[in-house]
Formats: sequence, C-alpha cells, structure tokens
Amino acid sequence: MSRAVYLSLLLLVLSDHQQVTSSSHVPRTHRGVGLAGRALNTTLTMMYQSDNDECDLVMNISAADRCAFVKNTPDCNLEDGFINYLYLAFCLLAPNLTPLTITLCVIWLLFLFIILGLTASKFFCPNLSAICTSLHLTHNVAGVTFLALGNGAPDVFSAMAAFSHPHTAGLAVGALFGAGIFVTTVVAGSVALVKPFAVASRPFLRDVIFYMVAVFWTFLMLYRGTTTVGETLGYLGLYVVYVLTVIFSAYIYNRQKRLLNSSLHSTAQIPAEYHSSDDDLACLNGRNVPQEYESEYSPLLPYSESTSQIMLSSMNPVDSNKWRRKPWSWRALKILKTPLEVVLLLCIPVVDPDKEDRNWRRPLNCLHLVTAPLACLLAFQSGTYANYMIQGEFPLWLLFLLLGLFLSAIVFCTTTNDSPPKYHSLFSLLGFLVSALLISAAASEVVSLLHMLGVVLSLSNTVLGLTLLAWGNSIGDCFSDITIARQGYPRMAISACFGGIIFNMLLGVGLGCLMQMVETHNNVQFETEGLLTWILAGSLGLSLVVSFIIVPLSRFHLGRSYGIFLLVFYAIFLIIALLTEFGKIHFV
Repeated sequence: MSRAVYLSLLLLVLSDHQQVTSSSHVPRTHRGVGLAGRALNTTLTMMYQSDNDECDLVMNISAADRCAFVKNTPDCNLEDGFINYLYLAFCLLAPNLTPLTITLCVIWLLFLFIILGLTASKFFCPNLSAICTSLHLTHNVAGVTFLALGNGAPDVFSAMAAFSHPHTAGLAVGALFGAGIFVTTVVAGSVALVKPFAVASRPFLRDVIFYMVAVFWTFLMLYRGTTTVGETLGYLGLYVVYVLTVIFSAYIYNRQKRLLNSSLHSTAQIPAEYHSSDDDLACLNGRNVPQEYESEYSPLLPYSESTSQIMLSSMNPVDSNKWRRKPWSWRALKILKTPLEVVLLLCIPVVDPDKEDRNWRRPLNCLHLVTAPLACLLAFQSGTYANYMIQGEFPLWLLFLLLGLFLSAIVFCTTTNDSPPKYHSLFSLLGFLVSALLISAAASEVVSLLHMLGVVLSLSNTVLGLTLLAWGNSIGDCFSDITIARQGYPRMAISACFGGIIFNMLLGVGLGCLMQMVETHNNVQFETEGLLTWILAGSLGLSLVVSFIIVPLSRFHLGRSYGIFLLVFYAIFLIIALLTEFGKIHFV
C-alpha cells in the first residue's frame, strides 16, 4: 500500500477521533464501535481504490475480512448471472468449507455445461434448421451462418457474456483461443487417427487462411489493448467476407461440376476433390435412410391419440427403442438429463421439417405460448425484468402471462391435433428466441462461476478459459466429429474443425466488443494476462502455420503420423501454459 494511502488513513482516523472526543453526549461504548467500524470501512475502501478495484486481492487478506471486502468491492459485484458466487463463497459459507465449496461449484459447472449442450443440440439447432428450410437456404449458406451459430452457440454466448465485464474478458480470450487450439489439434488429430483421408485442398486452404487472418487481427487488438467501433465492424465484416467466399466457391464448384458432366455425357465417377458434402449432410441427417426402417414401428391400423395422450407422450424425452440399444453409461447420463429435458420441453417449441407433422403437438405448443414468453422474461439479463412493475402498479410477468393465455386459447380453438396450422413455422422462431436466451443465461452463469473459481484458486481468467471453459464448450464437438469420421465422413469432420471456430472467434469477439461499446459508449479495453496470453495466441498461430505448411507438403493426405503430431503439439502447449501460470516460466 502506498504512502499516500497510509497518510490518508492517519488523517481520517485523527479526524474521527477529534469528532468523537468533541461529542461528549455520545456514550463511550458507542463511540468505540463507531470508530472501529468507520476505520474498517475506510481501510477497505482505500484498499479497493488503490488497487483499481481488483477482486483478486480478496485471498491476500484475512478470512474474517473477506466478506466485507467482497461486499464493498465493485469488481466483486458482477451484474450478470443469477447467483453471486463470490458472496456465496466468502459470506454465506464458512472459510473452513472452501474445499466443499469448490467441489460443489465444479459439479454445478458440469451441470451448466450439460444445460448448454442440451439446449443447443435438442432445441437451438433443430429450430435453426427449420428456419433455414423455411427460408429455402442452400446447404453452403446455412452451414456457415445459421447452422454454424447453432453449433457454436455455447462458445459465442460465453464470449459475449465474458466481454460484458472488463475483468472477465480474459475468459473469452482464453476460451476462444484455447478452443481453437483444442479443436485444430486434439479434434483434428483424433479424426486423422480414426480415419486417415485426403482432405479437400481448396476448402482447407480457404479456412486456414481466414482463421490465420482472424487470429492475427485478434492478436493486434490484444497487443494494442483496445479496439474502436470501426475496427470491431471490420472484424465482423471479415466474417461476411468469409461467408461470401464460401458462397462464391460453391458457385464455382457447381459450375465446374456441370461442365464436367456435360463434357462426359455420362454418369462417370467425379474426382474425389469435387465430391460435395451435401450428400454427406443428407446421410447424417437421416434423409437417405430407407423408409421401411422409419415405418417399422408405425401402427398397422389408423390410430388417433387424445389430447391428454399427446401431451403426456410429447413430454417424455426417452425413446424406448433407443433405450434398449444404448449401453448403461448412456442410460445413466440420460437419467440425469431427463428432468432438465422435461423442463426444456415445457418451455421451448421445436419444429422438425423432416417429420410429416413437423413435430406439431397441439396441447404442448399451446402451452408453449404461455411458458415461452415467461422463460424469455426470466432469462433475459438474468431476470432483471422479472419483477419489473409497469408504472409501478402492474407486474410485467403478469402481462406476459395474460397475453400468453389469450394466444394459447386462440390457437387451441382454431387448430386440430392431426394437422399443423399454416403458421406453425413461426413456432421455430419462438423456439430459437427462447433457446438463445437460455443459452445466454447459462453462459453468463458459467462465466461468473469461473471468475469465482479463479479468485478462490488464485488462477488467471485466461488459464480457466483455455482449460475448463474451452474443454467444456469443445468436448461435444470432439465426440461428434470423431463419430462423423468413424461413420465415413472425415472430410466433413475436418471442415467442422476449422470452419466452426472461425465463426466462434469472429462473432464471439466481435459481438462481445460491440455490445460492450453500446453499453458503455467507449472503446473496449483489453486486460491481458501477460505472458500467458501471448503464449496462447502464439501457439494457436503456430499450429495453423504448421498445418498450412505440412498438409500441402503431404499432398493433403492426413495420416496417423500427422494426428500424433497434433496431439503431441497440444500436450506441449498445455504444459508450457500451466508452467507459465504457476510462475515456472517468466520473463527474465
């Protein structure tokens, strides 16, 4: 603490002592308590101001003063999130229960990751797919826009939530860079180990070049420590250029394919580099599955369910046929996720254009018109407007409830159980909105919880981002891409490795910075974690440059040796990052 702080404390204590001694009508016991209380508050206040409101200093003071420190430090009062985890750790629970607190928080963190993954895969992505079908978008446009948003929703929303507070921006940087290294090394390496293949040259070079530009641009922003509105809009414009490049490439490919077919005048095999991934998408989506398998469990005679039976069956997330085929580990996880799936089914409508009835469930969809607006109100900005009173008299949640009941009654009286209405596609927009807000709320909780774990464990936000947050958001991509490779579509898996993280970085950083600028009306300031940030950015750039050199030299064939090299590269990076975090590697 500086000399100015000690001098200020001395002057304040002396002035309080003079005021107390001059007030003879105040009892001595009360004077002592008031002086001690004012001195403690003054000391804490000066500590906060002298250290730029750093909440990380809470572990440097005694356990008895940590609760007062958390209450009075602005940096400890994160507005995003339903729970103040720092207040929970230092005020509600005893200091000797810190190991239990950490254990419970890690369990809750895993549960939040399950919420993110489940909401994105079961509700967000299907509704986005329905929107793409309604808008008649091609696979290429949908893949790099709406479907990329569906796959990267946890990463993007987590980054946007982290950028909402200056001291948690390191979480976003660590998560986006850490996930980039994890996906381009561990996931891509695992795909190469599982299914060696020849990658499509032009899409691979295109994605790697754009990703290297995005990483370099982000590195410049971190190096300068700030970014302006123009730079942020240009950063987002880079993704627009990427989308236009993908569309133009698809146009060139289709044109070459038509010319090749017309010149051959036959149905000869097209070279491997011209193979489209649209057929792969169709196979994975189950569009080429023989119809006899789909109708195997259909009833022989016409059967019409009652409204109550439709309601009960639509609320059951367990498929009995799949349950019998899956192993015990899948069943155990399904049992844990079932209560959460039931709650989400009651709040989020899902439109499936591949089904004959487009997943129309009349009683449940009518209930969605009541529950979905209330869920949006609760999830928006962590329930800030849940208790809002219109003109101080009428609660906003009651208005949403009455409007939902009114719309629900109209839809129930004007529709039937058998056929969906013409406006059924609008339910996909409602489902998209609700699932997006729920993902955003869960991401805010993840960021707040990781910030608390970083304070308690004395870990930087960057290392938490590149480990826990990056692993939690990318583990689903890892398993899905490896599964796709096992099914015989390694090209699609490797395309997802590079194409998806371009979207996550450009949209996560760009939208996060833009929202922060709109809220504060100032340029975004980046607080880097020193050497660790540069190691993270340098490792990601080095992995991309190495892939950009090695893959063309190997004639775009990704074999097992390349996969082993990528896994070893990630292990070395992780060791160096952790050694840097714990002070074993530092500047001289």
